[in-house]
Amino acid sequence: MRIWIRYLIGIALGMATALILPFDNLQWSAALSFITEIVVRIGRYSLLPFLFFSGIMAAYRLKSDGLLLRTTLWTVGTIIATSLLLTALGLVSILIVRLPRIPIAIERVNEIDSIDIQDLIKNIFPYSAFNSLTQDAFLLPTFVFALMIGFGCYIKHSNLKPLTTFFDAASELFYNISSAMTDFFSAGIVFVMCSWTIQFRKVIKSGVFTPLFTMLLADFVILVVIIYPLILKFLCKIRNPYKILYVSLVPFFTSFFSGDTNLSLLSEMRMGKERLGIRRRTNGFSFPLFSIFARGGTSLIVIISFVMIWRSYSTLSIEFFDMLSISLTALALSFVLGNIPVGGTFTALTILCTLYGRGMETGHLLLKPAAVILGSFSALFDAATAMFGCYIIANKTKTIETHRS
Repeated sequence: MRIWIRYLIGIALGMATALILPFDNLQWSAALSFITEIVVRIGRYSLLPFLFFSGIMAAYRLKSDGLLLRTTLWTVGTIIATSLLLTALGLVSILIVRLPRIPIAIERVNEIDSIDIQDLIKNIFPYSAFNSLTQDAFLLPTFVFALMIGFGCYIKHSNLKPLTTFFDAASELFYNISSAMTDFFSAGIVFVMCSWTIQFRKVIKSGVFTPLFTMLLADFVILVVIIYPLILKFLCKIRNPYKILYVSLVPFFTSFFSGDTNLSLLSEMRMGKERLGIRRRTNGFSFPLFSIFARGGTSLIVIISFVMIWRSYSTLSIEFFDMLSISLTALALSFVLGNIPVGGTFTALTILCTLYGRGMETGHLLLKPAAVILGSFSALFDAATAMFGCYIIANKTKTIETHRS
């Protein structure tokens, strides 16, 4: 049975379970929360070692083949371009469509989310390189350490062949383990979907956020059915760009219902290698960078959410330069959310409201009930960007072995 069908069955069972069993009971709810957390933990269990050894071999092989600079430029360029594209899509959407106002509710602010850039940089370079392997959410320190080792293995006239053989075998080993984890998650997604359905029912019950979710769904369909396929057809000259969409079903399911960009990285790398034929050197280099930095989905949702909050508070339109400033701030925030794989969207919205001021400091609280679902959409947009973007990079660097659908 194809893996996406197993995921679809798990999703259907999870939804049915949420509708049938009495999860309004505290004991049932606590049990479900515990099992869901264990499922997610198991799903992410092999991520760091897989990322580490894959990053080493990706750096080594890209350096050996003389593709490092070209792959880096294409990866960085694609991340920036897609982030700008999603930012523009969000801005255009909310300017064209005027969503209904959200009822103003008074709620106390307990704690303001923030991002400490200095701490982020310090975490990338801890006092000991081995400390980078202990990061559970922030993947960049581990990835940077892996790149350093990979470059070190390339040094000519050195007797490091046994070491690269070991790293290659370890990379293959943890790839097999991570593949088993994605297979396991096709069963575990029952519990994740059950938890998601319960939260979604609570949010959608009032009908306040239905127009917002409808807009985000429409934007996603426009992105993956029209915009990305046209870009792929133009840049890569392939006959059927929609095969990327079909291959991406498992990453889409994982990212949307978990809202976890780290968890979806495993399925993205697996589908990229097995179904799109992206070679391991590009697979182990570009996908992690997309997971860490390509958070354009957050930028899109933050812009739409902020304008929706503004219109709920005021009947005045936002001036052009304010809108430009909001868009650029949302874009900039999307690049520094690598240490927040879950919930980064609401964090970015909170920071934007605080920075903007003018009575908007607590505006993010209007969307707090929908924070989990907004995070799901954000992860979904980012998974689509990773799948289409990395295929473009592999095509342009000629690191595609096969074109399986």
